[in-house]
Amino acid sequence: MARLHLHLLSDSTGETLEMIAKAALAQFEDSDVERHFWPMVRSRQHLDRIVEEFKRNPGLVLYTLVNESIREQLEERCRALGVKHVDALDAVTLALEERLGQEAKGRPGRQHAMDDAYFARVDAIQFTIAHDDGIGFENWEEADIVLAGVSRTSKTPTSIYLANRGFKVANIPLVVESPPPENLFTLRHPMVVGLTTAPERLVQIRRNRLLSLNETAETSYVDGERVRSEVSFARRMFADNGWPVIDVTRRSIEETAAAVIRLHQEREGRDRLPQTGPKPI
Repeated sequence: MARLHLHLLSDSTGETLEMIAKAALAQFEDSDVERHFWPMVRSRQHLDRIVEEFKRNPGLVLYTLVNESIREQLEERCRALGVKHVDALDAVTLALEERLGQEAKGRPGRQHAMDDAYFARVDAIQFTIAHDDGIGFENWEEADIVLAGVSRTSKTPTSIYLANRGFKVANIPLVVESPPPENLFTLRHPMVVGLTTAPERLVQIRRNRLLSLNETAETSYVDGERVRSEVSFARRMFADNGWPVIDVTRRSIEETAAAVIRLHQEREGRDRLPQTGPKPI
């Protein structure tokens, strides 16, 4: 199989472009792709250096360049070299311009501007780090989401991912011998979500965790019967409190976070619905 050189160019951080490329490449199994990442391309001199790399490793060029001059220079160079080039956002931007009735601003890095949303996201990340693993339970009412589950059900990485999306998240491990704080059951503002997984999978994850710490002794932490009891304990708590539950057994962190966000959006939508009551006479 011939190797494909995939060149990713952006006049900003390139985060969006990387996600697009990753999502597209996931559709192709056993592909031999070498990615060349070129962020912050904002000058002709920088572009000249990158084009030399195209000559050495021709392939496919994906780009998100809002600066019209740099974009035209790139397209001209690619055509001269016979290199396939694709604007990753062009079709979406044009469609939005048509539907919104206005032109795109064309400002590099606009989605990363240090506006109110940016500082809200920073605040969410700081809150989430400070409320990991059951810490700071007295402040949970300030959270948007609280994740609950037994040990190693991806609570922390899911929390951090959600925080990067702007949600204040707290998480708590559920331990049979140590009941959670009472205020977990009286929270009004945050949405509490239970995370669960198949006991067999959980045992495997915990064993790998112990091995990474050079721990080989058999303990109740990886005992199959004990783990099944933990999972059942957590599931009963979720059911008794009417909390939504997400099974993370076959989900990536991104998929789990997407499911949590969808639940949160549905909850927000219900809260915005007009309250029904007796009709006026």
